Amino acid sequence: MKKIVIASIVALAATSSLMAAVNAAACVGCHGADWSKAALGKSKIVATLPHAEIAAALKGYKVDKGGPMKGLMKGQVSKYSDAELDAFALTIGK
Repeated sequence: MKKIVIASIVALAATSSLMAAVNAAACVGCHGADWSKAALGKSKIVATLPHAEIAAALKGYKVDKGGPMKGLMKGQVSKYSDAELDAFALTIGK
């Protein structure tokens, strides 16, 4: 049991440090503080999306895949690793 608790703490710390790398303040201007806005009236509402879909979309933007905002979003996510985007996606959506 002690090993499970320690492993959980290590995993949480790693995820938290990766999530902290993503500047969420850059996102809330378009998506809203609670992720409930359709960015520029074009995006899906992030608050309603599953974590896996958010992660896939963020990583897709890095390689020019996605919806009408992919050009703008590529500049926002290209500086982050896939692991950082995965960790961030776990903190938003459902």
